[in-house]
Amino acid sequence: MIQEISILGGCGRDGTPDAIDRLDLRMGDVVSVVGRTGSGKTTLINDIELFADADTPTRRRILINGNRAPAEYRDDPSRNPIALITQHTSFLSDLPVDEFLYTHAGIRRTAPGAVDAAVAETLAFANQLTGEPIALRSRMTELSGGQTRSLLIADATIICDTPIVLLDEVENAGINRSRALELLRGYRKIFIFVTHDPRIALLSDYRLVLRDGRIERVLYTDERERQLAPLVGRLDDVLADLRDRIREGARIDSFDTRGLT
Repeated sequence: MIQEISILGGCGRDGTPDAIDRLDLRMGDVVSVVGRTGSGKTTLINDIELFADADTPTRRRILINGNRAPAEYRDDPSRNPIALITQHTSFLSDLPVDEFLYTHAGIRRTAPGAVDAAVAETLAFANQLTGEPIALRSRMTELSGGQTRSLLIADATIICDTPIVLLDEVENAGINRSRALELLRGYRKIFIFVTHDPRIALLSDYRLVLRDGRIERVLYTDERERQLAPLVGRLDDVLADLRDRIREGARIDSFDTRGLT
């Protein structure tokens, strides 16, 4: 059983070492990876997904429970303990949602009752993250970006049941980020968000700051940041409401700023 993964420091693009020698991520941790565009965020999660063993340009190593990852994690997709939710979903099959979920759940679980329960839980989870509910008979390729990302997050968390979930810029899909973090914390996994979103960053346990391809620092969310998180959330809600009103074709002559000071 996986209890932790460890990142052993490597180097950035110019050879400058990471600011860490070793960082242990434990079950239940919610981590954000932040930095400017091109800072190396995606490279870091690629290192984790590939179980880097000083064999990538960064020279980082990824350990599982303190040891090198077993070969079957790389070679057998059914044994891989990592799920990656990317920004790109063009690979999805043109199946109805229910066929997609039942096929996947059937591979992962053998008991019919377990399959039905997993599909129902996955759909219920996903529909709490997206503004437009997902219908089981909708085709996967007809879903919006937010619906697709919500469904994949739910699928990775419940049906895949992998202990490590990597999420690449999920805020761009228009999902309910606060609700997502609230729900995800109910599952004892390691969640790693690559994000530009302050709401996700401040609700994480800590964040890895990337610059020039290297890990520049690790910032643990302190009490002051936790106190600011609700205000950031309210600001985000105001902007989300404005976006919804614009989508609906409404004129914007005012908006509610109560609670923002």
